This record gives sequence, structure tokens and C-alpha cells, in this order.
Amino acid sequence: MTAAQALQPGPDGLLRCPWGESADDYRRYHDAEWGRPVHGEDPLFERISLEAFQSGLSWITILRRREGFRAAFAGFRIAEVAAFTPKDAERLLQDAGIIRNRLKIEATIANARAAQELDGGLDALIWQFAAEPGRPAPRTLDEVPAVTAESTALAKELKRNGFRFVGPTTAYALMQACGLVNDHLADCHARALGPVPDALAS
Repeated sequence: MTAAQALQPGPDGLLRCPWGESADDYRRYHDAEWGRPVHGEDPLFERISLEAFQSGLSWITILRRREGFRAAFAGFRIAEVAAFTPKDAERLLQDAGIIRNRLKIEATIANARAAQELDGGLDALIWQFAAEPGRPAPRTLDEVPAVTAESTALAKELKRNGFRFVGPTTAYALMQACGLVNDHLADCHARALGPVPDALAS
């Protein structure tokens, strides 16, 4: 195992996945959110939206603009984002607090409308693709996949329902972030943590 793959103890002595010790923003996100189950229509819409914006960028770029995204997209409340107009899209293109990418902005608005049209809701759609329990814990980053059969199926179902910027890799990142699969490394202290407290998720 290389140094880049090995679990790294932080200043508090806790072992973390290597990426979780690369910056303070990552450490907080790793400990408080990543890999913990996320449920609810709007919270899951936020995660889909952020993962889509991350495409082609580093995740820390998104984390550091998260509050800007929340302000720009009405707290990721589906009903409100679905009502955005072309004028809102133009406003967002001038908002320095987010990633000003026209295609991703338009996809986020379109995805809110797609989420509104789902018969069973976004939560039910996403969570039907959760990984089977009992999957062995990865011991190194090399054992963590970028795409799985489940993420490929999830991406296909989201696209079938009108969602954009949701390829298999983005879908797997969503699954990891929202606890559909636990990809914390075997000895990471966060692997056994329960659902994130509401105060941390807000």
C-alpha cells in the first residue's frame, strides 16, 4: 500500500480515508456526511445537482461553493427550482458564488422538473439501486470502483425519467455520497458511523 492509498491519522489521531485528510473542507465532509444515508426529496436533489456540477472539476471546488449554490438554487427546494425561468438561468450565469456553466445550470432546472414528475418520488427511485449489504470493505483506494452495475442502472433510470448530467460515474459518486454504498476504507473511523445528525446535514 502506498502512502497515497494508506489511511491517514489526522491531528485528532483518527484514521481517515486518504482524501479525507487532504484539506480541512474534505475532513469535515468526510466525517460528517460522505457515506451516511441521505433521504428526502430536496436533500437528494441537492446531492444530484452538486454531483452534476462537479463533473470535470474537483469536489473541493463544489464544497467551497456549497452555500453559494444553496442561495442561488433556493435551497435546492425542488418546487422552487422547477419554477425557474430563462431569466433566472441568466441571473445564475452572473452569480460568482456558483460554477457558471450554462449547460449545468439548465440541467439543474430541468432535473427539478423531472423530479416533480416522478410517480414514486426521487428518494424511492434512487434508493432502489442501493448496493446489497455485506459487500467487503475496500482496504485501499484501488479497490474502490468508479462505476458499478448499480450505478449504471441508476444512471439509465434517471435519464429515462428526463434527468441530465447523470452518467454512471456521476451516479456512483452520488451513491457513495448518500450512503447507498459504504466506500470508507476498512479501518476508517467513519465507516461505522450512523446517519448524519440533522444539524450537520443542514
